[in-house]
Amino acid sequence: MELRLGDVSQEVSTGDLPEWNEVDALVEAAYRRYRSVGDGAVADYIPALAEADPERFGVCVVGTDGGVHSSGDTQIEFSIQSISKAFVYALACQELGHELVRERVGVNNSGAAFNSVIAIELNDGHPMNPMVNAGAIATTALVPGASADERWDAVLAGLSEFAGRQLELDDAVYRSESESNQRNRAIARLLASYGRVELDPDEVVDVYTKQCSLKVDARDLAIMGATLADGGINPLTGRRVVPPGVCRDTLAVLSATGLYERSGEWLFEIGLPAKSGVSGGIVSIAPGKCGIGVFSPLLDSAGNSIRGQLATAYLSRVLGLNIFASAAHSRQKGLF
Repeated sequence: MELRLGDVSQEVSTGDLPEWNEVDALVEAAYRRYRSVGDGAVADYIPALAEADPERFGVCVVGTDGGVHSSGDTQIEFSIQSISKAFVYALACQELGHELVRERVGVNNSGAAFNSVIAIELNDGHPMNPMVNAGAIATTALVPGASADERWDAVLAGLSEFAGRQLELDDAVYRSESESNQRNRAIARLLASYGRVELDPDEVVDVYTKQCSLKVDARDLAIMGATLADGGINPLTGRRVVPPGVCRDTLAVLSATGLYERSGEWLFEIGLPAKSGVSGGIVSIAPGKCGIGVFSPLLDSAGNSIRGQLATAYLSRVLGLNIFASAAHSRQKGLF
């Protein structure tokens, strides 16, 4: 998809977000600028997602200071889907540490589709990274717990802490995905055959399916992103969710793999760690500044929200969020 960024001037910022009213106005501008874009289609390979209203669109920015700036349908709930991968990865890293999770799951982009089976075989059973389905299933299998129920409770509690409220399961989406997730069950069994999943693969996939079926809205995503942006402290509740080192690891992996095979294009054009989901959500993180949550069910061919990408790209530029952008250092005359 062409992100159409040429008409938005680049503003560089190495400090905080602009003043409250300016952020409010720019979030509203992002919503108005792209709300009429009608390209794309809703996901239909999961029957429950095919019922999504294509007109829905919401944009939310939450600063590390706790400021919430939103426009559009930011309180319409949808299933979190693959965005859950980022936060379950953070929970696994918190419990098991940098080295073990890196060895077991990996951090490199596979260059293949999110649900690729061939990529597993080509890499001798290694899932490559936690943002593709193979890596996410392997990550979910690392969540501590004596049973599948305990592991699910840990996932639910952890993601709820990131969101700052008790999240709930979308039973309709969970049932729909459970009836159509044969590929994920095959991936889990293949991983088990390589020793990458040591638990019952069907139980692991069930927990993974539940985590993808949690209900969130664009505001939740922005808060979850802002928690990673603020070194693991939820800016609304003030509670520490994960340590700063876990945030660093998670953001590094998101930068390389969060948008699957289009991660390079995303990073080149937008310059923010991010994760998308096929229900139409995208979370993006500007370290030290804010989280951005967007929602629009119309997707491109890679399964990424079209309006969401455009709105995030716009905000990255006008708010000066691109982590690779910088201005020349001001030097006093005669100093060098």
